[in-house]
Amino acid sequence: MSELKWPFLPGRNISIDRAEGIYLYTDNGQEIIDAAGGAIVACIGHGNDRVVEAIAKATKQTSYIVPPWITPSRQAMLDALADWLPPSLTRVHCTSGGSESNEAAIKIALHYQQAIGETSRTQVIGRSISYHGTTLATASISGHPSRKIGLEASLPNFLEVETPYTLRCPVSANQGDYYVDLLAHLIEAEGAENVAALLSEPITGSSGGALVPPDDYWPKVRKLCDDNGILLIMDEVMTGYGRTGQDFGFQHWPIEPDILVGGKGLAGGYAPLGGVFAREAIGEAIEQAGFQVMFNTFGAHPAACAAAAEVLNIMREDNLVQQAATRGDYLSNRLRDLFSNHPHVAETRGKGLLQAIEVVADRETLEQFPKDAQISSKIVVKGLQKGVFFYGGGTGVVRDIVCMGPPLTIDEPALDRIAETLLECVDEAIAEA
Repeated sequence: MSELKWPFLPGRNISIDRAEGIYLYTDNGQEIIDAAGGAIVACIGHGNDRVVEAIAKATKQTSYIVPPWITPSRQAMLDALADWLPPSLTRVHCTSGGSESNEAAIKIALHYQQAIGETSRTQVIGRSISYHGTTLATASISGHPSRKIGLEASLPNFLEVETPYTLRCPVSANQGDYYVDLLAHLIEAEGAENVAALLSEPITGSSGGALVPPDDYWPKVRKLCDDNGILLIMDEVMTGYGRTGQDFGFQHWPIEPDILVGGKGLAGGYAPLGGVFAREAIGEAIEQAGFQVMFNTFGAHPAACAAAAEVLNIMREDNLVQQAATRGDYLSNRLRDLFSNHPHVAETRGKGLLQAIEVVADRETLEQFPKDAQISSKIVVKGLQKGVFFYGGGTGVVRDIVCMGPPLTIDEPALDRIAETLLECVDEAIAEA
């Protein structure tokens, strides 16, 4: 019998025996703080009995039911979501995860424009530093060069505009206007009548390392989209469900999206689930046109919906969104205290419990370490050896990013250990560079 190889490509593989609360436990008994929340997923922590019991009940009741039909757990999820979503977003489509959800959101936006007679609107704009998924379409629209290598000739074409990256912005004043003007010029060059939607993260996740745009950026982008008939799709797969200290990342600004994409924290890592939420006018137009919004076989799986209902309710009952804000401020301040004068850390940044640092060869010039130095990978490995799991970020071009996205249940002593361990790991990795 041949030996099966997992994962598909070889790499550093750790055997996790169990997980509880904010901790991971290896098969040899090592305890590791999950400072990454897995892939910035685990919002209520690991091993919650309420969620486990809800999944078991739903599995026994309705192990598999086609996605369009209602089940008790699907209704429970909808009831819970009603307390989270803005009232303007009334149409719900569920998938198995973020990639499928972003793909569906793009298709819904294109369907809507066709349905209202805007037949020339076939272009969708992505941004230069971003990550939206692993399908050909979502990989293509993502601003993540390292994940396109070997696929370039087969990827569909999307438009691209720069992501706000204030640390490396070529102007020091009016940075919001700088990035909004780039979008306005792109729309003008392509013709607004040809653009269907803009797909973007409100706060750029691990691809850029918690990049927060200037305060005036999103209100001006929202107005620009409105003035030109362009839908605004917010990818909140990483930033949604309390991660940034608001229910959703976009709520740090006085705006609302036309289509909202959720995942990760929606079911807290207990089951695969993604969601697409759209304005009523979008759903109504597609419905009247007779177009299909096709389901994925395992979208809205009953067990996953049961998990989501419990996770969302637990977050409300335990006030975890506000806790993400206060604990996020605490972690942000600790990182600033430790790294504000560090010669090899350009910046600490983020919102809530989505925080990151950017490591550089020279803080003054922002010169990067050579790619083959693999600084962020070394930091992650050293963190694991010291009992803390950090999340390496970047796009290959943007690099040496280290992200933190622990469960929202984390306490201040654990955050102290995360910050202090990160400083040790940075210093040791650079000493070996």
